[in-house]
Amino acid sequence: MSMKVNKVLPLPAELKEEYPLSEKLIRLKKERDTEIRDIFTGKSDKFAVIIGPCSADNEDSVCEYVSRLAKVNEKVKDRLMLIPRIYTNKPRTTGEGYKGMLHQPDPDKAPDLYAGIMAIRKMHIRAMKESGLTAADEMLYPENRSYLDDILSYEAVGARSVENQQHRLTASGMDIPVGMKNPTSGDLSVMLNSIVAAQMGHRFIYRTMDVTTSGNPLAHTILRGGVDKYGQCMPNYHYEECVRLWELYQKKDIKNPAAVIDANHSNSNKKYKEQIRIVSEVLHSRRYNPDLKKMIKGVMVESYLEEGRQDISADMIYGKSITDPCIGWEDTEKLIYKIAEEC
Repeated sequence: MSMKVNKVLPLPAELKEEYPLSEKLIRLKKERDTEIRDIFTGKSDKFAVIIGPCSADNEDSVCEYVSRLAKVNEKVKDRLMLIPRIYTNKPRTTGEGYKGMLHQPDPDKAPDLYAGIMAIRKMHIRAMKESGLTAADEMLYPENRSYLDDILSYEAVGARSVENQQHRLTASGMDIPVGMKNPTSGDLSVMLNSIVAAQMGHRFIYRTMDVTTSGNPLAHTILRGGVDKYGQCMPNYHYEECVRLWELYQKKDIKNPAAVIDANHSNSNKKYKEQIRIVSEVLHSRRYNPDLKKMIKGVMVESYLEEGRQDISADMIYGKSITDPCIGWEDTEKLIYKIAEEC
């Protein structure tokens, strides 16, 4: 047989009982969820900045990063909503490489998903407790989000998952904003179809249960660029691309038409410093066109304590990405203040 059972994982309810949220953190999440909902429904004109490491690879450095972010947040919270990226699952194009803390709580050791599930919940709770911020994560595995569904304030469905039926149906049962990325091909129709599906109610099998969902009106677009048949990056953050998305939205029966612009990935061709320029261009497009100001609710930026990236080794630099390269803290702080000034 080509599949073997390594361990039986705990049920989400069991893990939540072992690592519960305090009443204070429950109230914090409720307040943050209301604030972000108001942004995506247009009730608030704050701008969302979803920012943090490409992958959350170390609890101490991630929590230090988020605590630094909280101090900046105090200075910009009247204009921005900072949502730390604490991404614990990492999609891999070929299946090779580090797959995130869920798989490997210690990057230089063998995968251990039992330990990983506990590690990611503990890290998210610690980050909330120390910073007063609630975070974003990627829904790479729909059946696993139940381990964190009482913690997260934002989730993203990645470019390789957006056409998957289970991701779309699971998103329809969430009560927080879920960003649906355009696929790696750049096909906007696939992305928009996923939003229509996520905003509808469905009945399906979820974690061995027969469930019914009511639909998620906060499902929206994430533009992350695409790759053509020759492997060349095709950015889609430019003014004309955003106008085209607005026009496509007008032809669809979609509630709260909204978009977040991912400044890295195929929009920057992973040239991480370009994120600073790309965010500036997005802000200019919003100022120039009232429709785009209404549609573009935020940006997504990959950032960490140290800029660039490194390979996994015995002497890794603390706070430096081991997956995609990120801008460092100095650039991060400057960028957030600039966004606050220009929004």
